Amino acid sequence: MTNRLSTFRRLLLPVMVLTITCLTALVLFTGGRSGAADTSTTTPLVISSNVTAANAQVAASPVSTPAPAYQTSVKNAGTANSTLRVFRSGSLVAYGNRDITYVAPPKALIPLGEALYQQNCASCHGVRANGVPAAGTPGAYPNLRGLGPATIDFWISSGRMPAADPRQVQAVRKNPKLTQTQALAIAAWVNSLAPATPFVPVVHDVKNSDVAQGFSLFALNCAACHTITGGGDALASNTYAPSLRNIPATQVAEAIRTGPGNMPRFTGNLTDQQVRSVVGYVTIHIQHPTNPGGFGLGGLGPVAEGFVGLALGVGLLALIGFWIGDRT
Repeated sequence: MTNRLSTFRRLLLPVMVLTITCLTALVLFTGGRSGAADTSTTTPLVISSNVTAANAQVAASPVSTPAPAYQTSVKNAGTANSTLRVFRSGSLVAYGNRDITYVAPPKALIPLGEALYQQNCASCHGVRANGVPAAGTPGAYPNLRGLGPATIDFWISSGRMPAADPRQVQAVRKNPKLTQTQALAIAAWVNSLAPATPFVPVVHDVKNSDVAQGFSLFALNCAACHTITGGGDALASNTYAPSLRNIPATQVAEAIRTGPGNMPRFTGNLTDQQVRSVVGYVTIHIQHPTNPGGFGLGGLGPVAEGFVGLALGVGLLALIGFWIGDRT
């Protein structure tokens, strides 16, 4: 009995080390996310409009162009100052170039959008989308007019709005309550009150984008918050940069162009070609890593891989060594 107890004590430490190491490796394999849980499942956005850059008619004398929500004089950088501008019945309905086409939600959706807005949004943002103060704090529930359809569509299609708790410091991404068509309908109605751009972006041929350029731009502009692996990270004052590992291309482009929450707005300082490259890098390499060397371990890099290899190897060798010594 004494010999068995002694053997158990000698084996306890390496077994504990091995168990802790295996649990650590499991966490790394799953690529844990920081911030609030993200349980949403998304699909690429399909614009339910018959307006495309390929088949729309360009008016000879356009009547009106919506005011840009974000000013820029750089061509093909997120506003209507683009290579192609498409007008229908005197109104701008699409603009862009071969990299990204920005499409306005169909006007036929405006009546549906007003009804959906009054049911889901008016209690916080006001019946005319001009914002409602909370407890005497102006701007607590912000004015939505003049932000452009891309902003409205991003918040609804990502599930952040309607918010379960409007007083949260940061809206949590979750399964969308409304469909894509319903999100576009609300965007169409809000934009009809004060027409503005950016419209909803459609990123073309993402698979053939310049992912090398996308990586460089992502490392320079995005990795400081979202981390170089796109897993997200905590920020100040109980906010966080969300994971990018299951975000569709349209929402990536919308976030870049509109700057939701604490994110900077990259309208004017990144061209559509550069945004397409970033979207390609995020949706191809971050969301679908190849890991040619074996297990990705959450994409945390050689330090994490070395730690798991060393700890697991040393723990296993220690356990074998104790077993051999005990047998001897």
